[in-house]
Amino acid sequence: MCNTAGVKAWSTWLSILAAAVAFALIVLMFGDRSWPTHQILGFAIAIPAFCLWVLARVQLRKSFAVTAQAKELVTHGLYSRLQNPVYVFGALLIVGLIVLAGQPRFFLLFVILIPLQWTRIRNERRALEEKFGETYREYRRRTWF
Repeated sequence: MCNTAGVKAWSTWLSILAAAVAFALIVLMFGDRSWPTHQILGFAIAIPAFCLWVLARVQLRKSFAVTAQAKELVTHGLYSRLQNPVYVFGALLIVGLIVLAGQPRFFLLFVILIPLQWTRIRNERRALEEKFGETYREYRRRTWF
């Protein structure tokens, strides 16, 4: 008999590893070979953020949607501590890439992105509260952002 939970866990981690390796290779192909401090710092922020973003996305499974939909309340894995790990680690990934690129003016784009993402979060919260009610409110009380 096959342990599907174990297979699913391994496939999740292998997906994350493959995504991280692909991300690192892309950055290395376009990055400056002298490795100035900002690039090292950018890598230090971007690579873990990318891996955690992929993990958060995988943990959503079928609940991922572009528009606010309340398919299921995901409360395991990263979602047991953070309400919005896709947004948190996506933002850290963007910051890491901006630092890696050494282009501080790109932070302006990041600042513009924040209210757009906040609107999406509010819409998702509204949809989840409508569908899951007190269960969702309790989840919000025991988790961060």
